[in-house]
Amino acid sequence: MTDPLPPGAPAPPASFHRRIAAVADRLPELREALADWLGTLSLSEERREDVVLAGYEAMANSAEHAYRNGDPGPVDVRAEALNGRLTVTVTDYGDWRPPAATNGLRGRGLLLIDTLADQSAQVHREDGTTVTMTWLG
Repeated sequence: MTDPLPPGAPAPPASFHRRIAAVADRLPELREALADWLGTLSLSEERREDVVLAGYEAMANSAEHAYRNGDPGPVDVRAEALNGRLTVTVTDYGDWRPPAATNGLRGRGLLLIDTLADQSAQVHREDGTTVTMTWLG
């Protein structure tokens, strides 16, 4: 846990939002921005690492899979911390395709997300995919 805020200090923002092009080279800056925001919350280091890793995996899936037929489109990362619940959503506006068969070295991203988050869901739409990850308490 982080130290409590000193008296009179402004509360950290309860929400986070960034949109960037879903390009692998841009993802580290988005991951870092999410990690910095999480650092303002009262979370254990282990919990912050889980959130960053799961969020980054969802971002990487967007960059790798959503925009395969042309120029990369955007990826939105939103996070909200309210009432003991932290929710992170990663949304792209590309095309969903079911996971391909794997040689065992790849294709574990959604399993990793499911393992790291207390709850997770993927919604596939005509205009993109949203991965929602939730951590409780």
